[in-house]
Amino acid sequence: MKKTLFFAIMALVSVAAFAQPKFAHVNFTELYQLMPEADQARATMTATQNEAMETYQTMIDEYQSKATQYQQKASTWTQTVRESKEKELNDMQQRIAEFEQSIQQELSEQQNSLMAPLVQKAQEAVSELAKAGGYIYVFESSQMLYIDPAQSTDLTPAARKALNIPEGRTLETLQAELQAAAQGL
Repeated sequence: MKKTLFFAIMALVSVAAFAQPKFAHVNFTELYQLMPEADQARATMTATQNEAMETYQTMIDEYQSKATQYQQKASTWTQTVRESKEKELNDMQQRIAEFEQSIQQELSEQQNSLMAPLVQKAQEAVSELAKAGGYIYVFESSQMLYIDPAQSTDLTPAARKALNIPEGRTLETLQAELQAAAQGL
């Protein structure tokens, strides 16, 4: 009995020793940035940024107009009118600064809310592929110093397919698209 138990334990230890854990890697940044849904998120962000810039520019133009008027007419105004105009200019500067700060925060929050579902969808696709392939770890390839392709499987192509990312689309082509769109504005 002891001999049988010993051999059973030894067999389990040998199988465990020879069973290699499966590792994979994926370029996660590529996945969520190239997803078709990311284009719509970027378009929404661009529209919001453009509206914010228009509002900001209107505020700046109004401030500059009043500042120019102040410089041209300050010497002819009474002390009370000058102080009133100075206060008005200071208030405008304060509103511009507050607008800058709040719009940056709002844009950041909007970007996070638009990208969060994309990141989640990409994570779910990678998790499903990893489970189906029996991988115990999936590493983010863009943050690894070295990956041995013989010992780690690249799940990026399969994840791209699962997320309906067109074959020829890369981060480089995306960058070119974004630059072309920016120049077209």
